[in-house]
Formats: sequence, C-alpha cells, structure tokens
Amino acid sequence: MSNDAPVTFLTQDAYDRLVAELEHLSTTGREEIAKRIEAAREEGDLKENGGYHAAKDEQGKQEARIRTLQQLLKDATVGEAPESDGTVLSGTVVTALVAGGEEVFLLGSREIAAGSELDVYSEASPLGAAILGLKEGDKTSYTAPNGRDISVEIVKVETYSGQ
Repeated sequence: MSNDAPVTFLTQDAYDRLVAELEHLSTTGREEIAKRIEAAREEGDLKENGGYHAAKDEQGKQEARIRTLQQLLKDATVGEAPESDGTVLSGTVVTALVAGGEEVFLLGSREIAAGSELDVYSEASPLGAAILGLKEGDKTSYTAPNGRDISVEIVKVETYSGQ
C-alpha cells in the first residue's frame, strides 16, 4: 500500500457486509447479468436493443463496484471504532462549526455508516483533510471546491457507536 493512500477504518459489521456484497456480485450477480445479456442478444439487432444496452451498462457499473469493494477491503483496517480522546481520527463522530453552522458527522468511509442517519465525510475530502488530527477547540479553514474559504471549529469528538 502506498503511503499517501488513506487507510479506511471499517467496523467488523461493515467489513462483513461488504465481503458478502462482493461475494454476491462476483458470483450470482455476474451470472444474472450474463444471462440477461445473452437473452437480449437472442432478440436480434443489438443496435436497437434497449435491453441489451441496459444490461451491458449495469454490468459496467457492477464491475466498477466490484473493483471498488476489492480495493476498499484490501486497504481497510478492521476493528472497533477508535476510542475518542478528543482528537479527530478516522472513525470518530465530529461536532464542528462549519462556516458558522453546527454539523455532526462521521469522519471515514460511508460504508461504516450504512443505515445510519449520520452524514459522512471522507478523510480525503477537503473538510476531512483539514480537520484530521485536530483536537476539540481547534480552529482551521479549508478551501471548498467552489474556491470559498470555509472556517471550521472542532466542538466535540466522540467514539462512533454504530448508530
């Protein structure tokens, strides 16, 4: 793994869920798409065959998801969420004043928070990169994709409980 690739923290539950999804997509999912493509092929002219093109498009999306899952699982650190000591880490829930408004979010992979109401910001996002390693009470700013300078103050950092 290269040093600049962020390590993704995953709970055991999220890891197991993603492994199961990858297994399904790599086996049953591929078989189902192949059957749909074959059935559409048998309908004749492929240029005007909407079912064929839809199935091929879905196959491309599925293969992209398989590659994403393989990479995510290969580089993931699996375990319990880090115990909060007031420092912003991957896998912690952060309360921050962002551009003056309070936001509560999980810093890490959206895969961890599946089924949760929490917003999620990646460590690689402009906000995530700006606050990673900061402590409660720290202030910083980052440049948003639109070029605006956004102020951030870390209010609270908590251990992620899975909700």
